[in-house]
Amino acid sequence: MRFLLLFFVFLSACSSYKIKGPAGFIQIKGSDTLVNVVQYLAEEFMKKNPYIFVAVTGGGSGVGIASLINKTTDIADASRRMKKKEIEMAKKRGVNPYEIVVGYDGIAVIVNKNNPVDKLTIKQLHDIYTGKITNWKELGGEDLKIVALSREVSSGTHLYFKEHVVELGKKTKDEFASSVLMFSSNQAIVEEVTSNEQAIGYIGMGYLNERVKAVALARKENSPYVYPTTEEVLAKKYPLSRPLYMYTNGAPKGIIKKFIDFVLSKEGQMIFKRIGFVPRIIDKNVEAKNN
Repeated sequence: MRFLLLFFVFLSACSSYKIKGPAGFIQIKGSDTLVNVVQYLAEEFMKKNPYIFVAVTGGGSGVGIASLINKTTDIADASRRMKKKEIEMAKKRGVNPYEIVVGYDGIAVIVNKNNPVDKLTIKQLHDIYTGKITNWKELGGEDLKIVALSREVSSGTHLYFKEHVVELGKKTKDEFASSVLMFSSNQAIVEEVTSNEQAIGYIGMGYLNERVKAVALARKENSPYVYPTTEEVLAKKYPLSRPLYMYTNGAPKGIIKKFIDFVLSKEGQMIFKRIGFVPRIIDKNVEAKNN
């Protein structure tokens, strides 16, 4: 709200001058996985468009999508696709969700650097998060209790992990074990894993750093183990690869389209790559799917 007030004060002060170029305010809310890269994108965009102010906040994919439905944001960032019931609710409120794939991500499973375990199957990961495996020695590690960390329920990353790991692609109705600890952000999980040799967590690959260790994952016991790298995610060989989305109310127009075009431009996609995510294939036209 403070940023919005300052922006309008700025426009008022400039009212006696002719503004050269597009002007306005863009509100973006949603995915904590995307919040850092979108903040960088917004900063670079505003350098090129000094009369357009872009405000970026996180809160989770669910928060962003709810804000789009409630018409309190121009763009919703999401690390998951909108659910059918969310699209139906949006249309009842006069909102027509328009889906844009802005990049790709691999959900990296991380452990403490002192943990000797460096590879897991999806089934082993499932057993950890459903409470069937509780000690690292069962996986070739030390005789230590496993402390499993998860994103909180408003997170799109949480939902993706639940569907693909806890529910094994919706083949089971299993739930997270009651012992799993919920964290509000990717960075909070990185900090806990850094300081706790018993911990395991999952984060967007853009948050990977040298303070933690990513483990290689295999779809099945006899499948190859793959690390979350740009090449493996683009090739869809990494088991936990996913698209990243922005949603608008109808096809983007005006300054919103101008921002989306920047996100999908070569410069915008290189920002995704620099932060640690996987850029999508660059096309001349904005690729978007109208729901």
